[in-house]
Amino acid sequence: MEALQAAAQRGVDVRILLPGVSDHPSVGYAAHARYTALLKAGVKLYERDDRILHAKTAVIDGIWSTVGSSNWDYLSFVHNDEANAVILGREFGQQMEDLLQQDLRHARFITLRQWQARSLEERFMETLSLLFRYWF
Repeated sequence: MEALQAAAQRGVDVRILLPGVSDHPSVGYAAHARYTALLKAGVKLYERDDRILHAKTAVIDGIWSTVGSSNWDYLSFVHNDEANAVILGREFGQQMEDLLQQDLRHARFITLRQWQARSLEERFMETLSLLFRYWF
């Protein structure tokens, strides 16, 4: 998270597409707990509300891409047998960029102002979820 924030603060265009709905609401609250810091750093956040996103992909500079099953959590990195493939190449990177652009057309852009206007109940649940973040 710190690397993404630092990159955005340096002027890198950091965009993250996240699921707006989750099959586990507590996981959604845990993810939301990190939005404020990301938004303040200049990271552009998008949520896709029309389906559950389960993809774990990234593309950097149209050349470095990754696709796999790893989540950004302790369980994935320490306990679960998850893996990602890293693919180097402009052709695959362009395909990844094209897919991201398609997804972004169906996603809601989240502004810091909108995010700061969320309810106290949502904020409470996000804070509570941080107590259990090891398992998310």
